[in-house]
Amino acid sequence: MTKRSYYAPEGGLPPQTQLLTDRAMFTEAYAVIPKGTMSDIVTSLLPFWDKARFWVLSRPLSGFAETFSQYIAEVQPGGGSDRPETEPGVEAVLFVVKGSMTLAIDGAAHEMEEGGYAFLPPHASWSLRNNGDAPVRFHWIRKAYQAVAGLDAPEAFVTNENHVDPTPMPETEGKWATTRFVDPNDLRHDMHVTIVTFEPGAVIPFAETHVMEHGLYVLEGKAVYRLNQDWVEVEAGDYMWLRAFCPQACYAGGPGKFRYLLYKDVNRHMPLAPLR
Repeated sequence: MTKRSYYAPEGGLPPQTQLLTDRAMFTEAYAVIPKGTMSDIVTSLLPFWDKARFWVLSRPLSGFAETFSQYIAEVQPGGGSDRPETEPGVEAVLFVVKGSMTLAIDGAAHEMEEGGYAFLPPHASWSLRNNGDAPVRFHWIRKAYQAVAGLDAPEAFVTNENHVDPTPMPETEGKWATTRFVDPNDLRHDMHVTIVTFEPGAVIPFAETHVMEHGLYVLEGKAVYRLNQDWVEVEAGDYMWLRAFCPQACYAGGPGKFRYLLYKDVNRHMPLAPLR
């Protein structure tokens, strides 16, 4: 089994002697939230969660990225929730970056550890508990499911990155690969959450410009990332948030792999009236 690396925030506060200069930025097309920003004082608490706090990385903003929210959750031993989601019609992906936890879906228990991935459809009844002796940290990506008449909602599933073979991108000699947890041809899914891996020196060789919104959390390594008109240095623990049509490209800096958790909305018509 390949040893993976997953960066997870620890919280705390920087010392009073630290310079204020930082890489954080928010523009009309993208945001960069560096790992150093994820301190104790920017965490949120949520209803019906015990011994838990959350770093909110993104949320729908009118005129920016509007389809999803993304949190990093930290749950202490004995903590969790029997009512984690309070909004109807919401699907989710959970991805564990530190520790382990027990996820119950419609009464069935699943043990998840680092690299663990769960898809939760909007109709799922689920709960979560940290039964271990150390904190667990995981990403929680939420989206209002966009139902289509004649298509059933997808079913829940739990897996681990180590059980899914990455798919090399065409004509890249395996230097750029994507770990896909759902079949891209399964139109029941209206979002994809994948892991993108670049070998040192690999590139996205053009400025991707497309309708999909993105959340990118760097799990491992470092790179120079093109965001709109800027080249930005990013490293493990940083988060990038892109609105639709924001040009993007990448050059992986090495010396190791550059890997990130990627959200995008897919497989639906562009709504011409407000969704109900």
